Amino acid sequence: MNAVATSTAWRAGAIFSAFAFNYFLSALLRAVVATLAPEFALELQLGAAELGLLAGAYFLGFACMQLPVGWLLDRYGARRVLLWLLSLAVSGCVGFALARSFGQLVVARLLIGMGVSASLMAALTAFVQLFDRPLQLRLNAWMLMSGSLGMVASTLPVQALLPTWGWRNLFFAVAAALVAASALIAAIVPRGQVASGSTRSALGGYGAIVRHPAFVRCWPLAYFTYGGLIAVQSLWAGPWLTQVVMTDAGGAARGLFVINLSMLASFMAWGLLMPRLAARGIGPEALVTWGWPVGIGVLAMIIVLGPAAGSAWLALWCVCTSVVTLTQPAIAQAFPRMEAGRALSGLNLLIFLGVFSCQWGMGLMIDALLAAGWTQLSSHRAAMGLLLMGTLGSGAWYAAYPKWRSGGRWAAARG
Repeated sequence: MNAVATSTAWRAGAIFSAFAFNYFLSALLRAVVATLAPEFALELQLGAAELGLLAGAYFLGFACMQLPVGWLLDRYGARRVLLWLLSLAVSGCVGFALARSFGQLVVARLLIGMGVSASLMAALTAFVQLFDRPLQLRLNAWMLMSGSLGMVASTLPVQALLPTWGWRNLFFAVAAALVAASALIAAIVPRGQVASGSTRSALGGYGAIVRHPAFVRCWPLAYFTYGGLIAVQSLWAGPWLTQVVMTDAGGAARGLFVINLSMLASFMAWGLLMPRLAARGIGPEALVTWGWPVGIGVLAMIIVLGPAAGSAWLALWCVCTSVVTLTQPAIAQAFPRMEAGRALSGLNLLIFLGVFSCQWGMGLMIDALLAAGWTQLSSHRAAMGLLLMGTLGSGAWYAAYPKWRSGGRWAAARG
């Protein structure tokens, strides 16, 4: 490796590390409610619908910011936008730690979601602007791996700290870590390219993006399948383990640890394989087409097995379904570099609206069925069945939609 290549590798590694640490914290905040659910249910007497709303508030705040975040990323660059927003996340974590009512918790979690809403998109946008395509594919997958590491940290490590720290002090600690992440980003990440043109024309660019064939093909999969994956991984896997499989809180934390560790390994594998597969002409969209039916089959087996479908089955479903995360690099590469922020954020909006809908909707369904006299087992099975229907329909749409491609890349939509 020559001096230029070594310098480029060190530069890429430093920039990646700064973004990855921040995304690690974002993912920890996303998933921690699954581990804390027994604490909240006991201390605050929260039902399934309230737990779903509390967990989903993060994703609602996240989703509400995606369209403005996309324009801001293209207009002002990843570094500047991310630093602005992380100040909101710090405030939200402090507010969550100080909250004394359910309403205050929801508002604080909404603010946290808004504050970390650019954590992944800022990194992916910067990678598009700074690095070539093979390195983008690897860094994209490894960013998701760092997120999985954050979700792993939200399980057994959080469970181990609860008796001595309590959940309020945990949120104070995360607030301090977010301040440190902001300092790293300010020191390491360069000022990226920014778009020229008026605010009006930049905002108007979303119309062309959502009509693009690549976007039209991917959005149901992003909403139902990708959103459903995160909804279960970051919340409903925990209640499934405690209320269907009948494990205790410690056992559920261990199960979530297995699930998130499996996802970590999955994203590490994607990071290693994607550049090699791309060199052989196998792109992200082809892998999604081949892989989505496998996750459908595993989810159907989880519903059938019920109490016998423990953490190993949930981990298998998450790993098999992780192929849908490749829709993000597929979308990023379908658009010009100066539109990448808006394209990725538009897709992210759909993903996190899907997460919010699945988390709260499944909670509402479980509570309604329990009130109607259904058992915990049958209520959770029905909620998973509804998720199965959504993922099956979205996968069928993706498979049936015409593959508008040119030279191995999505063709630009012509107006």
